[in-house]
Amino acid sequence: MKIKGEDKEILEAYEGGAFKSVPNVKKEVVRYREYAKSTLRKNKRINIRMSESDIVHIQRKAVENGLPYQTLISSILHKYANGNVVEKPV
Repeated sequence: MKIKGEDKEILEAYEGGAFKSVPNVKKEVVRYREYAKSTLRKNKRINIRMSESDIVHIQRKAVENGLPYQTLISSILHKYANGNVVEKPV
Protein backbone atom coordinates (compact mmCIF):
# COMPACT_ATOMS: atom_id res chain seq x y z
CA MET A 1 0.00 0.00 0.00
CA LYS A 2 1.32 3.42 -0.94
CA ILE A 3 0.73 6.23 1.52
CA LYS A 4 0.56 9.80 0.20
CA GLY A 5 0.05 13.39 1.27
CA GLU A 6 -1.08 14.22 4.76
CA ASP A 7 -1.27 10.55 5.79
CA LYS A 8 2.39 10.15 4.90
CA GLU A 9 3.32 13.26 6.91
CA ILE A 10 1.43 11.95 9.94
CA LEU A 11 3.08 8.53 9.69
CA GLU A 12 6.54 10.08 9.39
CA ALA A 13 5.90 12.35 12.37
CA TYR A 14 4.67 9.37 14.42
CA GLU A 15 7.65 7.23 13.48
CA GLY A 16 9.97 10.16 14.21
CA GLY A 17 8.63 10.45 17.75
CA ALA A 18 6.89 13.80 17.23
CA PHE A 19 3.73 12.66 19.01
CA LYS A 20 3.57 12.54 22.78
CA SER A 21 1.05 10.89 25.04
CA VAL A 22 -1.45 13.17 26.72
CA PRO A 23 -0.84 13.53 30.45
CA ASN A 24 -3.53 11.73 32.46
CA VAL A 25 -5.03 9.92 29.47
CA LYS A 26 -7.83 8.31 31.50
CA LYS A 27 -9.08 11.71 32.65
CA GLU A 28 -9.02 13.03 29.07
CA VAL A 29 -10.93 9.99 27.80
CA VAL A 30 -13.62 10.59 30.43
CA ARG A 31 -13.75 14.28 29.51
CA TYR A 32 -14.23 13.64 25.79
CA ARG A 33 -16.71 10.86 26.48
CA GLU A 34 -18.81 13.42 28.39
CA TYR A 35 -18.58 15.81 25.45
CA ALA A 36 -19.83 13.05 23.16
CA LYS A 37 -22.72 12.17 25.48
CA SER A 38 -23.65 15.83 25.70
CA THR A 39 -23.66 16.12 21.94
CA LEU A 40 -25.99 13.16 21.54
CA ARG A 41 -28.42 14.25 24.28
CA LYS A 42 -29.58 17.36 22.49
CA ASN A 43 -33.34 17.56 22.13
CA LYS A 44 -34.00 21.31 21.82
CA ARG A 45 -32.70 23.86 19.37
CA ILE A 46 -32.13 27.55 20.09
CA ASN A 47 -30.97 30.50 18.03
CA ILE A 48 -28.91 33.23 19.63
CA ARG A 49 -27.32 36.38 18.30
CA MET A 50 -23.68 36.91 19.21
CA SER A 51 -21.02 39.34 18.15
CA GLU A 52 -18.82 38.09 15.37
CA SER A 53 -15.69 38.61 17.47
CA ASP A 54 -17.09 36.43 20.28
CA ILE A 55 -17.88 33.67 17.79
CA VAL A 56 -14.38 33.88 16.31
CA HIS A 57 -12.83 33.60 19.79
CA ILE A 58 -15.04 30.64 20.64
CA GLN A 59 -14.20 28.95 17.34
CA ARG A 60 -10.48 29.34 18.09
CA LYS A 61 -10.93 27.85 21.56
CA ALA A 62 -12.92 24.99 20.05
CA VAL A 63 -10.13 24.23 17.58
CA GLU A 64 -7.60 24.26 20.43
CA ASN A 65 -9.77 21.71 22.26
CA GLY A 66 -10.55 19.61 19.20
CA LEU A 67 -14.28 20.27 19.37
CA PRO A 68 -16.92 21.70 17.07
CA TYR A 69 -17.62 25.26 18.26
CA GLN A 70 -21.32 24.58 18.77
CA THR A 71 -20.43 21.69 21.08
CA LEU A 72 -18.12 23.98 23.04
CA ILE A 73 -20.87 26.60 23.39
CA SER A 74 -23.31 23.93 24.51
CA SER A 75 -20.78 22.58 27.02
CA ILE A 76 -20.15 26.04 28.49
CA LEU A 77 -23.88 26.70 28.83
CA HIS A 78 -24.43 23.26 30.38
CA LYS A 79 -21.68 23.84 32.95
CA TYR A 80 -23.03 27.30 33.77
CA ALA A 81 -26.60 26.04 34.13
CA ASN A 82 -25.41 23.36 36.55
CA GLY A 83 -23.34 25.74 38.67
CA ASN A 84 -19.96 24.50 37.46
CA VAL A 85 -19.05 27.86 35.91
CA VAL A 86 -19.61 31.08 37.78
CA GLU A 87 -19.41 34.70 36.73
CA LYS A 88 -16.21 36.51 37.61
CA PRO A 89 -16.85 39.50 39.91
CA VAL A 90 -16.43 42.82 38.10
